[in-house]
Amino acid sequence: MFNEFLKQLKTQRWDDHRYYHHSRINQTLHLISALSFLVSYALLFKDPAVAALVAWLVSMTTRQSGHFFFEPRGYDEVNQATHEHKEEIKVGYNLHRKIVLLAIWAAAPLALVIDPTLMGYFEAHTGVEGLMRHTGELWLIIGVGGLIFRTVHLFFLKDVMAGLVWCTKILTDPFHDVYLYHKAPLALLRGELIERRTADHTA
Repeated sequence: MFNEFLKQLKTQRWDDHRYYHHSRINQTLHLISALSFLVSYALLFKDPAVAALVAWLVSMTTRQSGHFFFEPRGYDEVNQATHEHKEEIKVGYNLHRKIVLLAIWAAAPLALVIDPTLMGYFEAHTGVEGLMRHTGELWLIIGVGGLIFRTVHLFFLKDVMAGLVWCTKILTDPFHDVYLYHKAPLALLRGELIERRTADHTA
């Protein structure tokens, strides 16, 4: 069973890389995201609110901007797949699901401005620092909730192992992305905007 788990983890990682990380700019932004996520992981044990602020404002912003603005969306000649097909088979959050999640993320500070106690969950903040800390705490809940929601959702869409594999992939992506994309900035400086690949290219 453990071998099957590792096999599925490798497959999900490879599919994510080959389908969604052609752009060297996207890869470089993922490297920045991964490094800041590691900082966030360390801060989580000391100050969860600040950890969430780093994760959402730096890590998620760089990560998702790479997907939305720099990743090619035309026909994928290497993988012989359309953008629509890749979105349909995406195990985790495809672009449509990401828009929903990011909309919830963006609405969180606005909700705290409208109701500083968030229906009694918080004590009313008295300044910008208090608003930011409450925002960080709320973003942490949204992040954990989004992870748990999609994991359980995959239990029903696929099976329990697929959900647990995806959850493991997401939590370990920062480490794996540093390994995978640490050379991307150098390739970008050489003028390589799209990673050169062949059909049998492996991660």
